[in-house]
This record gives sequence, C-alpha cells and structure tokens, in this order.
Amino acid sequence: MRKAKLTALLLTFFLLFSVCSYAAVSQYDNFDNSKTEQGSVGARYVPASQRRIKTRIQNSIDKYDYDLFGRENFEYFPLQLGEGSYKVTIFENVISNRYRQVRAQNIKVTIKNLLDVFKASVQTVNWNSDMEVIKKAGELTQNLKTDKEKVVAIYNYVIDTYGYDYDKIKSIDTTYVPNIETIYQAKKGICYDYSAVFAAMLRSQNIPTKLIKGYSDLVNGYHAWNEVYLADEDRWIVIDTTYDSVLKKGNKKFSMEKDRSKYKASREY
Repeated sequence: MRKAKLTALLLTFFLLFSVCSYAAVSQYDNFDNSKTEQGSVGARYVPASQRRIKTRIQNSIDKYDYDLFGRENFEYFPLQLGEGSYKVTIFENVISNRYRQVRAQNIKVTIKNLLDVFKASVQTVNWNSDMEVIKKAGELTQNLKTDKEKVVAIYNYVIDTYGYDYDKIKSIDTTYVPNIETIYQAKKGICYDYSAVFAAMLRSQNIPTKLIKGYSDLVNGYHAWNEVYLADEDRWIVIDTTYDSVLKKGNKKFSMEKDRSKYKASREY
C-alpha cells in the first residue's frame, strides 16, 4: 500500500513538473511579425530539453528551413519569397531526423519595398551598428557618394584583408551560421563567411545585398557569393569575394563583376 502511494505521489510530481515545464515554454509569443513590412519575421522557442529546433518559412511556391538557436531571444529570417501568404512553423527534434510541429502561424505579408528584404539583419547576415566590422564599413565609405564607389571600397577591403580558411572547411558543421564579428577578428573564413561579411557591411550602408548559395562553374562544390543592387544603375550584379580573394593572393587576373551565366543559385538570403 505504501509503495502504491509512493508511486502515485511520484507520478503526480512528474505530471506537475511536465505541466510547469510546458508552461515555461509557452508563456511568451513564439513569433514576431513587427518587421514583416521590412521583409523579415522573427521566431523563438525554448524546448523542455536540449533538442534541436528548426523553423520553416514557406509560401505556395517554396520553403526555407533553418536551425533555430535563439531560445528566449528572437532570431529573424528573410521573407525573400516576396509578398503574400506565408506559413511559419517551428519544429522540435524527436529522434534521429524526425521532428514534430510545436508552433505555427499563418501570416499575410505586405512589404513596403522589396529591396528592404536584402538590407535587413537576419540569421544568415546578422549585423548591428555596434559591431566593429560595421564601424569599419562606415570608415571605408564615409567620404564616398555613390553606391558603386561604396561597393568597390568594401569589396577591395574584403579581398585584400581576408584569407581562405582551409582548415575550417574540413570540419564545418551543417548547422554553421557565420558570426561576422568573429570572422572580422580572425581575418579568414570560408565562402559563407566572406559572403556574410560582405553582405553585412554593404547592408549597413543601405545597399541591398543578397547572400547566395549554389554552384559556380568557377568553383568546385557548393559555394556562396553575393548579388548587389546598384541603385545608380538600377541593376543587380554578381560578386564573388572568396574567388577574387584567392585569385588576388595568387597574383592572377580577375574582375569584380562576374558573368551571371557561370553562377547557378539554389538559395538566396
């Protein structure tokens, strides 16, 4: 009898603990839609245990999946699929590669200026004005007038200053997201790092810049580069700072603007 009471007491405690844990997870909003007009949406989720969390941003045409690291803090993701109806879902890992849906919302998105999507601070291009690398962008462009001049100045800085990290590429994790301040201090990185730093520096100067992932005829394997919008010329140009940095250090010829036909994008941020 005493054993049965003890079992019942333990079960009650377990249920109460589970409810309290779930309540701790659910006591705040999991989505922030305050920036959707500027082209991004926020998500956060605190699991009851240390499990991998993912979020999916999708519309009727395509979907983008991201790891969600922020826990209590919102992380922001681009609405690069344009205006219209989106579903934003948060998934929690159950076992192996299986996930369960834990939160979801449907939103109708109207973006004031579609170029704003590629000026925002988001998970893949995460920046703010207090960062040293962003202050550097301001120093490089302070006396320049046109977007083209600013792009060239930051481009030259990146390809001159940063080196390719051949050791890092051997051990990179699939969940990796660049930290531009860490890269700024190290002065080296992989193509994803180059592209994130370049995009962040240009975005801080109000220049729309995409971080692109895909394949190039010029590079073996999966690659990352940028597309930059030149307002003065009303066009997007392809720039590959990683490729040019390697060529420059090898004393080989190159040009900043790349032939678009040699690049095949699969994802853009």
